[in-house]
Amino acid sequence: MSENIPDDIKQDLEKACILHDRATSDYALCMEFSKLMSDVLARLENAKFWDTADKVMSILLDCNPKTGSHCDKAAIVGQATKKLR
Repeated sequence: MSENIPDDIKQDLEKACILHDRATSDYALCMEFSKLMSDVLARLENAKFWDTADKVMSILLDCNPKTGSHCDKAAIVGQATKKLR
């Protein structure tokens, strides 16, 4: 990240990335990931970190939690979360 993101947001982004690695077939974890990323997005936008906010928004657009099935876009979202680290 080229922006000087505050440590608390960086920590939540890292937590979300780790969560996604475990959430690909667990609906509850997937929902937790989505909620955390939504919160991080709002905080990034409020702090005017537009580049990182755009990356988080792209992840959220691909994230579509489903009950009882494997995530169709887990690999795409996984690659995007790795770029945030």
